[in-house]
Amino acid sequence: MLAEWSAECSAEDPVLVVPWSDPNSGTAFIDLRAAPHDFDAIPEAEQHPPLMQALRALNAAHSPIFTAKCDAWPLDAEEIEQLMLDLRTRPADPSAATLAGFASYIDLLWRERSLFSSFHRQEQVLHRLTRMAAPVHRPAAMLDCVLRPALLDLDGPREGFALSLYVKALGLNPQAAYKEWTAALAQVVALLRGKDFAHKSNSLSAPRPPLPSE
Repeated sequence: MLAEWSAECSAEDPVLVVPWSDPNSGTAFIDLRAAPHDFDAIPEAEQHPPLMQALRALNAAHSPIFTAKCDAWPLDAEEIEQLMLDLRTRPADPSAATLAGFASYIDLLWRERSLFSSFHRQEQVLHRLTRMAAPVHRPAAMLDCVLRPALLDLDGPREGFALSLYVKALGLNPQAAYKEWTAALAQVVALLRGKDFAHKSNSLSAPRPPLPSE
């Protein structure tokens, strides 16, 4: 699996604000930790069972993270072309039908306050996540992580950082692309929920404070 990460934390980049609401669509943030039976209120999850399963796992009681937003969609021609370039892949048969693609994103926040507020520690987390995802045998799938600023105000305002987790996949037809996306998403979620990753993420150290003589 191609696995990459980047940071979009400049003054011009958008900030993830939680809780959020969209008056145009009537949708709003749902805290799935506090309301675990409200998955049906998320249209994207109801339409795509693999996304619902991912949300259930990521918001479970012992998960180190929780989710803020999500979406899933079939890739358009321009997105498919870009993903083909990223994956360096072309159809085996040039006369075959154009490849199809499917993708999703999930905005994640860390439950641990010190990790949520630390760019340095989340940077380490993303290095580890992409290293662990790279050996996963999904040559037609990509994990793209974006670190961005976040403002969380559930029990008092806090500033920190969120992770936008994109999983994209190609297939010879829409059904094949959806199947590949389903498998890739499940494997990425398994990494995030795995004991090895959770243990190592929790043990990541903050920057060392200077000694008195420094």
